[in-house]
Amino acid sequence: MKKLGVGLIGTGWVSNEYIKAFEKNANCEVVAICSRDRARAAAKAAEHGLRDCAAFGGLPKMLKLKTVDIVAICTPHDQHVEQGIACARAGKHVLVEKPVALTLDGLRSLDQAIRAAGVKSITSFVLRWNPMFANIRAMLDQGLIGDVYYAEVDYFHGIGPWYGSWKWLTSRKTGGSSLLMAGCHAVDGLRWLVRDEAVEVSAYSNTSKRNPLAYEYDPNIVTILRFAGGGVGKVASLVECRMPYTYNVQLFGDKGTIRNHQVFTTDWPGQTGWATVPTVLTDSGDVSHHPFQLEVDHFVECILTNTESHASVADTVKTHEICLAADLSAAQGRPVRLPLE
Repeated sequence: MKKLGVGLIGTGWVSNEYIKAFEKNANCEVVAICSRDRARAAAKAAEHGLRDCAAFGGLPKMLKLKTVDIVAICTPHDQHVEQGIACARAGKHVLVEKPVALTLDGLRSLDQAIRAAGVKSITSFVLRWNPMFANIRAMLDQGLIGDVYYAEVDYFHGIGPWYGSWKWLTSRKTGGSSLLMAGCHAVDGLRWLVRDEAVEVSAYSNTSKRNPLAYEYDPNIVTILRFAGGGVGKVASLVECRMPYTYNVQLFGDKGTIRNHQVFTTDWPGQTGWATVPTVLTDSGDVSHHPFQLEVDHFVECILTNTESHASVADTVKTHEICLAADLSAAQGRPVRLPLE
């Protein structure tokens, strides 16, 4: 069987993980890399020992390659919509880093282009494949804590000038907001675990008094969500905090509670304390810690079997709408209904 050819746009930190993951998948090979600077694309190919990988200084030429079946978009956030639409219209399957868009119009345009082209897509909410998440989903499927009525997922990451993408991440134009830039991982985690859709969002945001890191937007936001089934959720996204990276998950059900890798349930008679499940936690912001291999393998399987991913752009439109609604709520001081109009 012919291997699926993979092209990458962008040569930053996360591109390394995609190159390694696609190269390890027996059904794929990386055949092209694109960057604004062709020399950087060629250097990235050489770094990974990709001898037959073409290097490009612009996307249009790469998209003309018939050998490219999949494109992984690893560029700054404000480029995702335009590049994603171009890839879809060229008939390429689209893997796009989060956030897929910074505006509602961009979000809708990308979704419509992918639907119209009939290509497969996946948004890199890579924590959906984290082992801790898999364990939590299994416990929920077993009904171990009953019906979830309240859930919290928090994203705490002190991002500063040491971070490679600092300059454009802190810009409203290219970074977007605390939620779009980073906290969307927590919003998506909440959706993925609660398995219900939000119908209303209220949010409050601020910055520390001295604002030492000079974000163009409030780097801290707390969002309250009301779900269609009556549940309530909370997401806190703090990206100027002074602490180690932390990603918290707490789910409260009518038969028990899950707290990250710990569980307490009334189904286990005599349980007097938390039961701990040894697993890989969501406790690192380093991309090398994230399960990109599982994400890539899943996406390739979706392409080969002609099935839609649970993390398709069509699905993650809902995650992004929550982020956009929260930013709107914080700016206008009012609850915002979903879906957005």
